[in-house]
Amino acid sequence: MRVLVTEDDEILATALAAGLRREGMAVDVALDGAAALERLAVNRYDVVVLDRDLPGVHGDEVCRSIAAGTSGSRVLMLTAARSVRERVEGLDLGADDYLPKPFDFAELTARIRALSRRAATTLPPSLARGDLSLDPTRRVAVRAGRRLPLTPKELAVLECLLAADGRPVPAEELLERAWDEAADPFTTTVKTTIGRLRAKLGDPPVIQTVRESGYRIGEP
Repeated sequence: MRVLVTEDDEILATALAAGLRREGMAVDVALDGAAALERLAVNRYDVVVLDRDLPGVHGDEVCRSIAAGTSGSRVLMLTAARSVRERVEGLDLGADDYLPKPFDFAELTARIRALSRRAATTLPPSLARGDLSLDPTRRVAVRAGRRLPLTPKELAVLECLLAADGRPVPAEELLERAWDEAADPFTTTVKTTIGRLRAKLGDPPVIQTVRESGYRIGEP
């Protein structure tokens, strides 16, 4: 899951990004509305966590732009205002959910995951191929009845591969979906993560390398 956190309080934005990354999400940060629109123009996000009261380009304008576009990004709007009227206004702008500040981080995470399940490409509650399965919500991967000790990044890559349902996934797509914009596209990060994932999945091997196409999960 790729998330854009748009929040003008840099300390809060940094803390949210760090927490969501620990939950296995790829997170980019924008500190104002203009920066958010720039990132939205070049990246595809499953969920945008959007502070309504942004400097410069207001959060309302960012929300309208997302709602009018074709990205399929879901918007979770944040605001210090607690009135019903303001919540209704935010939803009428095109927001998919609304969370008043201050909020509990666990609730924020749960709402982001719920919105991601309503994104343009809807994933089933459990992804499986052969004896390998992944619960995207609980972040639990199991093979042949054995729970796998995967890191958040390995879980993210596995989710991308299982969601492709046998289609080869290019390394560039894995880099875009499982890492944030700070990732260097010329590194061997994807190859290294795939190698660790193969080792943890065990035998018989299920991750196949498709020449000039990427990686896919085959039948064991």
